[in-house]
Amino acid sequence: MINIQKQDRPEIFWEFTRSICPECRRVIDAHILLRDGKVYIRKRCPEHGKFEALYFGDAQLYVDIAPFNKPGTLPLEFATEVRDGCPYDCGLCPDHQQHACLALIEVNEACNLDCPLCFANSGTHLAKDGFQLTFEQVNFMLDKFIAAEGNPEVVQFSGGEPSLHPQILDFIQLAKDKGINYVMLNTNGIRIARDDKFLAGLSELKPHVYLQFDGFDARTNETLRGRANLIDEKLRALDRLAEADVRAVLVAAIERGVNEYEIGPIVEFGLRHPAVFGVNFQPAFRAQRHVPADPMTRMTIPDVLKHLEIQTNGLFKLKDFVPVPCCMPTCNFVTYAMIDGDTVTPIPRVLDMGYYLNYLKNRTMPALSDDLLRTLEMLWSSSAKVGSDGDAQKVMHAVEANGSNPNAPQLESFAASRCSSCHSHLPLSDHTPRDLARHVFMVNTRDFMDPWTFNIKNVMKCCVEFLTPDGRMIPFCSYNSVGYREQEREQIRGLAVNSK
Repeated sequence: MINIQKQDRPEIFWEFTRSICPECRRVIDAHILLRDGKVYIRKRCPEHGKFEALYFGDAQLYVDIAPFNKPGTLPLEFATEVRDGCPYDCGLCPDHQQHACLALIEVNEACNLDCPLCFANSGTHLAKDGFQLTFEQVNFMLDKFIAAEGNPEVVQFSGGEPSLHPQILDFIQLAKDKGINYVMLNTNGIRIARDDKFLAGLSELKPHVYLQFDGFDARTNETLRGRANLIDEKLRALDRLAEADVRAVLVAAIERGVNEYEIGPIVEFGLRHPAVFGVNFQPAFRAQRHVPADPMTRMTIPDVLKHLEIQTNGLFKLKDFVPVPCCMPTCNFVTYAMIDGDTVTPIPRVLDMGYYLNYLKNRTMPALSDDLLRTLEMLWSSSAKVGSDGDAQKVMHAVEANGSNPNAPQLESFAASRCSSCHSHLPLSDHTPRDLARHVFMVNTRDFMDPWTFNIKNVMKCCVEFLTPDGRMIPFCSYNSVGYREQEREQIRGLAVNSK
């Protein structure tokens, strides 16, 4: 008998899922594989063959974060029925496992940039022929969002470049009038930098500005946005927002080999700038227009956070970040830090993670949650009293869980005096939780999927949805990968909504 040595496979088969073919977009089987310390997705289309892409840049972290998956929240109503199966019944359908934390409304197609990287495929060529939503359409879409959510958390107006829409300030006012908690404007900042009247409108309405900000170098901006000198207008826009008392999140698309070395400098700049209360990193994904890149070497969340740790000399560390439980754990990592002068303290270093996660559950903007702010206030200020034994217990639990932390003596001393006399005094003693928000800084990284990394399991728990003129809510990654964007644009153009 011939003794032939059997060989082990070079990877661990971790799970089975469903994905789509990057060529024809049909739904196909997919395998999640662990190999060489990373996670890959592999799939085979009967027509176009095998595809493989880097899915997550740290296999051990991928395994460790599984417990961060929490039960979703049902919307108050669904817009579609289950008929063809995910991802073809989006609306949301009853099989969807999460409500909408954030809804996007693309109000136009026109843009004042022609970015080489643009998942909306917008540009200057659409200034005349691109669609523009009407006030009536936006009103209807917001009403459908409210009907599904009851008390919606966030709506974001996007485009195109939404600041070019002649009624964008009216849309922001409308959303605020309807009681939506946070209204965001997704913008490249050019109009903010140039238009005094528009800036005055933002100053009055106080939306949160979601500002495209990929880095400082000319090469970065030329490669990703098509204009080498764009940073000058970004900085002017931010300075003007600060003068107008309008707060902004910097949003950076990160492409390997282009701007990953700017991750740390972007955060350090944001910490110093008075208009900025957070940074959102988005690893570049391949939808519509994108920079040519190898899906096997793409940036993922662990890659971004490891660069951040190195480039900030440990000011923020990978272990400071936690997955946001409202979506699948691999989609979104976040941390919050308390800012006291030049001192930056990531909250997970002093607050028990169990309680921390309670504030993140099924929310997309917990930095501004009154519950979280009240707890932080108990930890850092003297402006609120511990109102119950439960509150005191939470503070003490944080002390016990951080006994070896260098911050623990200060925290323990505070907690003891807080719980006994409610008269302790620590730094950051602002007067209200809302004032305390000025000392909270968010760093977030969200990895949107594309046809190469598409995972139906993640889509089914997506909490970021596109609102459509017919009242549906479609998960972000389905909208950009499966064909919904193309279908919706054809439908909108058929409605002749362009007012020009």
